[in-house]
Amino acid sequence: MSGKPLAGWRVLVPRGGRWGDNVAATLRSVGATPVIAPLINFASAEDPAALTRALHDLAEGAYDWLVVTSATTVDVLVSQGTRVPESTRIAAVGETTSAALTLSGYRVDFVPTGDNSARGLVKEWPASDIRGRVLIPQSDIAEPTLVAGLEKVGFEVEFVTAYRTVGVPVAAEIAADVAAGRLQALLVTSGSVARQVAAQLAPLPDETVVVCIGPRTAFDARAAGLTVHVIAEERSAESLVGALAEYAEAG
Repeated sequence: MSGKPLAGWRVLVPRGGRWGDNVAATLRSVGATPVIAPLINFASAEDPAALTRALHDLAEGAYDWLVVTSATTVDVLVSQGTRVPESTRIAAVGETTSAALTLSGYRVDFVPTGDNSARGLVKEWPASDIRGRVLIPQSDIAEPTLVAGLEKVGFEVEFVTAYRTVGVPVAAEIAADVAAGRLQALLVTSGSVARQVAAQLAPLPDETVVVCIGPRTAFDARAAGLTVHVIAEERSAESLVGALAEYAEAG
């Protein structure tokens, strides 16, 4: 990839915050104009007492493993002042989550190297470390893949809702730009984003390029009725933008 393959492209970035800013900067580096329009946001768990109890038990050493599946969960851990004892090891679902943990002062003991997903984490989990209790704080709409997978291999698993994922209405002018084809590409970063795109912006113009982060998100996007044009191999901002840039270069 060379030059500015996305020059003249306006690309919808469906999340704000640090992640959205990072993606926007990466898009600008290859010539695109990012349009940040958060389609999802995160709210407190409906049962905060259950989360407080689980994090208290975690700090007391009740769990052998803490499994973290998103940077948003890391934000929750930090906001709750969560302490993870030395006796509890931490697994991260991918490099992005691992980086967020490290930046927040938590050590990371295991990250899958191939498939940065719940399935990949279960598949690559070291057989010698399958024992004891696991705490998984996740979104209220997280699929049961991880819990079921770890229970199947022999762990005692506790799931607790760390936060809720809620839809955010898109601005009318952005919806109009999408409908008119004035945004050349949409980035889809999760199944919840895909469902919001389908609910708020579909039908998309035929020429609008839909870019998904990883095969699982692509599956969810198709299930929501979207046509997927590009799939990033890795769950990172660089891979997502790089895949779109390669698609543009290929014509």
